[in-house]
Amino acid sequence: MKKIVVFASGSGTNAENIIKYFKGSAIGEVVGVFTNNANAKVIDRAKNNAVPVDVFSKTELYESDFLQKINTIQPDLIVLAGFLLKFPDEIIAAYPDKIINIHPALLPKYGGKGMYGMYVHKAVVENREKETGISIHYVNEHYDEGAVIFQKSVAVLGTDTPEVVAEKIHELEQKYFPSVIENLLKAKS
Repeated sequence: MKKIVVFASGSGTNAENIIKYFKGSAIGEVVGVFTNNANAKVIDRAKNNAVPVDVFSKTELYESDFLQKINTIQPDLIVLAGFLLKFPDEIIAAYPDKIINIHPALLPKYGGKGMYGMYVHKAVVENREKETGISIHYVNEHYDEGAVIFQKSVAVLGTDTPEVVAEKIHELEQKYFPSVIENLLKAKS
């Protein structure tokens, strides 16, 4: 059974979707959720699904014993699902090609520091893009620059608001993120 650890900073809808997708799976399971936000809704979502939660501070993330905490779990895959902090180089080095992130745009467009959530959707609408989508990629030492694993696009209509674009992106995330994770776990078998 493959072990998945999820990092999230906010509402946790993607984290919960992944947890539920793998419940009863023979391939893998979410064995822990980590968050840097003590008020994040992801905490309740994880607890409601009987998944342990670890709340930590930004400074703790970059301390050496944080890597030890992850090493204790020995995850097969670390999934960043709406996690807003830059992931530590030390952890990236310890888990090569085992850390993935989902980004709400078609990378390399609209990636980088500060480009997340509604900031991305507003930029897409302001620039009158004809399409946008999701990118699932490996995490490296730079924001949103790791090798792309999967992308799926969706049309942006001239009448779409950033909120409408956000809904379209959320649908793509919910539909594709868990199955991409499953395929990665199968490939690592």
